[in-house]
Amino acid sequence: MALNNTYDARLVQQETAVGAGLQILLLALIGTAIGMGPAGWVTGLVFAIATWAVLSRALHRAGSRTFGPANRVTLGRATLVGGVTALVADSFQDSPPVSLFVGLTAVALILDGVDGKVARRTGTSTPLGARFDMEVDAFLILVLSVYVSMVMGPWVLLIGAMRYVFVAAARVWPWLTAPLPPSTARKTVAALQGVLLLVAASAFLPHVVNFGVVALALGLLVWSFGRDVLWLYRTHRATQAAPAAAGRRARRELVTS
Repeated sequence: MALNNTYDARLVQQETAVGAGLQILLLALIGTAIGMGPAGWVTGLVFAIATWAVLSRALHRAGSRTFGPANRVTLGRATLVGGVTALVADSFQDSPPVSLFVGLTAVALILDGVDGKVARRTGTSTPLGARFDMEVDAFLILVLSVYVSMVMGPWVLLIGAMRYVFVAAARVWPWLTAPLPPSTARKTVAALQGVLLLVAASAFLPHVVNFGVVALALGLLVWSFGRDVLWLYRTHRATQAAPAAAGRRARRELVTS
């Protein structure tokens, strides 16, 4: 049995290594096509190595014996996000071809709806897979907000940074880590962020329209996060108040008896 576990673990690590290899291959193809500069290469390689290292460690800690079909789809999305990240880093020197940038980003956004369906249909949903999917989504939004901020201004960075600010705040206020109830509105707002940022990044529309699109994305995100934080706060207060109320009732019963 130990041999089987070791073999399975090696297979999982091999799949993450293949993902890193595909990332490097994509960078080579992009670099050959557009003559990508050092900033793009370095950023893309750092992304590939970091993704491989973090994912390998997470899989090891979770004791995963198989990588799973849904995680393969998410890893493919991560590879595309790495390509987009390299293009954005390179854009500080030269603007990337719009068709390439939009194409990679659009495919990554479309696949966002695939990995979850694959996980449910194959019965391979795991907390690690959900977290992997969430982190890839969040990083893509951050990268897109950086790209759009170069035209619209630094305020756009609030879109990409909001989720990371929430995570940092949860270290100070642990009640923010409580599970949230399912919400179609939350999922819709999250999905719209990438689409709206991509619309603005493509520059197909007039500047004033793109400004309104990005402002709409930020407004929806503030509303969604605000609603969730308020729900978590109220739930936390109610949880704290319940024992105190029970104690007061117990004391009143003792007095009356």
